[in-house]
Amino acid sequence: MWVHTRESQEQLTPQEALALLKEGNKRFLNNLKMDRNLLKQVNLTSEGQYPFATILSCIDSRTSAELIFDQGLGDIFSIRVAGNIINNDILGSMEYSCSIAGSKIIVVLGHTKCGAIISACNRTKAGHLTGLLEKIRPAIEQETVTRTERNGQNHSFVANVSKLNVEIMMRQIREQSPILATLEKDGRIVIVGALYDIDSGKVAFDQEKSEKPSPSFFK
Repeated sequence: MWVHTRESQEQLTPQEALALLKEGNKRFLNNLKMDRNLLKQVNLTSEGQYPFATILSCIDSRTSAELIFDQGLGDIFSIRVAGNIINNDILGSMEYSCSIAGSKIIVVLGHTKCGAIISACNRTKAGHLTGLLEKIRPAIEQETVTRTERNGQNHSFVANVSKLNVEIMMRQIREQSPILATLEKDGRIVIVGALYDIDSGKVAFDQEKSEKPSPSFFK
């Protein structure tokens, strides 16, 4: 299995990068892992890396982006933090991956049954976790469908908050990083949201090109 080169990365469009991720998830769902010689990929990437995608996902042990999208060494920049939230360091990492290293797509990948979302819904407070969970608070406040039992034990409430959290993080990327917003406006990258289903292994993406999430996001 080959690895991405500068030339293959440069020739790839943002929509083609999205298609590669979708195809990888289909292979994952069908247990058709691409044949890779990982040691050879180690050797091929030893002099440089040209990842085509940057994926912000949760630290959850079941949500490894490389596995979910069936990607190999040198294919993606993987950013992982509980609740797939945004902060300055993560934005800086994304700016590096896209403006300097040439990635063509940023995916904010949430997932079902997220422990960080559940903890935020339960108003958990514990050391540094307290500040992290506060970043999820806007999604909880914007969830207006659920009238009662607005807590982590309400599965539909948690699911709604998870989707809103992805949408909010996408918006924050555009609002807080003029570099990334400009790259997207110029068509050099695309920023998309997605939700990984812990039960099925399927990744549902939002609409591909719009700068604003679709009302039918993840449906």
